[in-house]
Amino acid sequence: MHSPELRVEATRGDLVESVHPVAVAVVDAAGRLRAAAGDPTLEMWWRSAAKPFQSLPLVLDRVAERFGLEDQELALACGSNSSEPGHVAAAGAFMQKVGVTEAQLSCGLHVPLSPEVAHAVACGSATMTPAWSNCSGKHIGMLALARHHGWPLSGYQAAGHPVQQRILVEISRWTGVARGDIRLAVDGCTAACFGLPLAAMARAYAQLGASSDAGLRRIAGGMMRYPFMVAGTGRLCTDLMHSLPGRIVAKVGADGIYSAAIPELGLGVALKVTDGDMRSCALALLAVLGQVFERMAPGGTLGVPESVVAKHGPQAIRNTRNVVTGELRVAGALRFLDG
Repeated sequence: MHSPELRVEATRGDLVESVHPVAVAVVDAAGRLRAAAGDPTLEMWWRSAAKPFQSLPLVLDRVAERFGLEDQELALACGSNSSEPGHVAAAGAFMQKVGVTEAQLSCGLHVPLSPEVAHAVACGSATMTPAWSNCSGKHIGMLALARHHGWPLSGYQAAGHPVQQRILVEISRWTGVARGDIRLAVDGCTAACFGLPLAAMARAYAQLGASSDAGLRRIAGGMMRYPFMVAGTGRLCTDLMHSLPGRIVAKVGADGIYSAAIPELGLGVALKVTDGDMRSCALALLAVLGQVFERMAPGGTLGVPESVVAKHGPQAIRNTRNVVTGELRVAGALRFLDG
């Protein structure tokens, strides 16, 4: 008997070859759990899905005003970019405005998230520098915060530095988790990352989409106006926000994390593919959004374009001769708690 719980399945022939369970919390801005799958209180690392809140002090502390930062730079600070030429150029302009250099960025190098850029690097036709990091915008923003307050630039990425203490205030404020209860570790880009329940992540995103707070509104607005800066060509964060302007704020995180805001419903979503399978993240988010709109929206549909569903929804699994051998698909459903 198959489990009713939400999961992503990989099939081969007529058998389910592997299963990737998905834990989900759908929460409103007051912190009420509206739908779930698995354990919505599961405590996980927020990874890059925390970036909008890590970037919020740039607006609240008037850093953006001091350095003349536009929404494009704020979106880059909130994003995990694909190292495409537009991203690298934007990072360079961002650093110039703030008055910092690549040598001051603590983020290291990694394979670019864009397959095309990764191929160019592998072929030797492109040379990576710290500005090519998917987290370059976040790190430039952290340096900007340090410069604005006169804090040391050295060590800005480490827990305990004034930059990270300031960010922790906002993480606590919008998730509703006391600062002392937020777990701290080191993210892949060397900056501090935060461990907290999925329901708390979803609560923060509900407020990101629905709050009247001027800081949150500017951060969300910048992401929705410049979705390319949040991710890149062919990636779900960008495709969703581009194809559904003003209706979704979406941000992926490493190891199976996704968070999203649904402004028109006043809801936030946080999910974790519990085994960390990144192939499954986009499918899971599309399924969750679809089920939420079917159950809770007046029109009953989100209206994601077929082109986006075809790119990020169920996918054929092919062998080395390009013959279809199975499918990556979503099974199961959310539990709704609104009667």
